[in-house]
Amino acid sequence: MGSVVIFAPSPVLTVTVEDVEGTADIHLHAGGQGVWQARMLTALGASVTMCGVFSGETGRIVRHLIADEGVHVLSVEGQGNGGAYIHDRRDGGRKVVAESPGDKLSRHELDELYGLTIKAGMDAGTVILSGAAREDAVPADVYRRLAADLRTAGCRVITDLTGERLSASLAGGLAVLKIADDELVESGRAASSSPADIVEAMRKLNEEGAETVIVTRAHLPSLLLEEGEVSEIHMPEMQSVDTSGAGDSLTAGVAATLSDGGSMHEAVVLGTAAGALNVTRHGLGTGEAAAIHKLSSLVKVAPFEGEAEADQSQQISPDELAQKIRKQ
Repeated sequence: MGSVVIFAPSPVLTVTVEDVEGTADIHLHAGGQGVWQARMLTALGASVTMCGVFSGETGRIVRHLIADEGVHVLSVEGQGNGGAYIHDRRDGGRKVVAESPGDKLSRHELDELYGLTIKAGMDAGTVILSGAAREDAVPADVYRRLAADLRTAGCRVITDLTGERLSASLAGGLAVLKIADDELVESGRAASSSPADIVEAMRKLNEEGAETVIVTRAHLPSLLLEEGEVSEIHMPEMQSVDTSGAGDSLTAGVAATLSDGGSMHEAVVLGTAAGALNVTRHGLGTGEAAAIHKLSSLVKVAPFEGEAEADQSQQISPDELAQKIRKQ
């Protein structure tokens, strides 16, 4: 696999309490969208660099935890407090015991983080812009400027963002945007979750600045808009333990493949398999590369059939689809 940089403004410390034969089992991990993406990228064999601000006691711990997972950390030492949360999962769910979003990043911290990300991005060629736990931790315009400057520098920019961060990153220009259908509806970008409305929203996102758009739809096939054509990505439904982090695993799989010179169809196939394996596990952004590559053989790409979901018998593999397109 190739090299990927993750812009992770403020990773958080996660404390999880689980039950093991009636005894509390307490785990400390680094968390946040960028961390979960980095974790899956590392599992898939990519070389990962994370650029982030690490503040206070929690920040110092998080920085070491991320480095221990094999991620190269380019850190800015923050002056405030880092984010953290405590979850109690002893009953099988996620009960929030306490959480702190951390402090907003200062102008000085943002300036230093910006420079680190530009340099690392130019070295790697592929950059994921991830969100922060606190909505106002980073001004949305930072995402616009980063996307634009990284694109100017020849980088491939990938995001899985919503709200103002999404609008800003689109204004800067994106190679790949991943988003969920419910997020499109909640934001008003799609009138409903019907295939027709989702595809219409995807085309608008393309017009706004995303070259390729991937929309996940829970248990329904994901949709891919690439070079004006819409495809469905089918994956047999796995027995779910925890759906959290599945979308980040998909994004990571896409970034890992593209950074290694793979095609977009190869990228969504591997990303879909990574997301599918993630739901069978408790750890966010976790999975074994061998299992993911094996599962990718079950992923099928089919031309979009409009309002009706594509018939299973008409599904074709990524290679077959590519051959069909070349013949047209």
